[in-house]
Amino acid sequence: MIIDKIENQGLYTNISKRLAKGFEFINKSNLETIASGTYEIDNKEVFAIVMEYDTKEVKDCVLEGHTKYIDIQYIIEGVELMGVTTKKDQKIVTSDVAKDYTFYEGETSLVSIGAGMFTVFFPDDLHMPCIQAGKSSRVKKIVVKLQV
Repeated sequence: MIIDKIENQGLYTNISKRLAKGFEFINKSNLETIASGTYEIDNKEVFAIVMEYDTKEVKDCVLEGHTKYIDIQYIIEGVELMGVTTKKDQKIVTSDVAKDYTFYEGETSLVSIGAGMFTVFFPDDLHMPCIQAGKSSRVKKIVVKLQV
């Protein structure tokens, strides 16, 4: 798991070519005008999902993990809290192998992620995004999916 500011992304681009492609997409996109939707970067190996939503109370958010893809989650606008933890003895609630998600029950530590910040979640990392920081607010985010 990585949590950092986008200006430090160069520290991580040598981890993998796909990670570098994900950061390249974020850096070359016009973030002010990019529309919500899915963007192909390198076939199914690297693609991005741009989304906008209102943050929610923690009780309405879900702890999730992925096995086929690594996530880069970059906040374009707004701020949200994310629950983070590593995979250990959490109870599986539901799983969909084809859609590459598993939802869990378990404890997390909350971190504040604001505009200009990103997270990288590897298959052993669990995350609970979309949590409101005090009150509900609008967030615009890019999630870049990198095939493992």
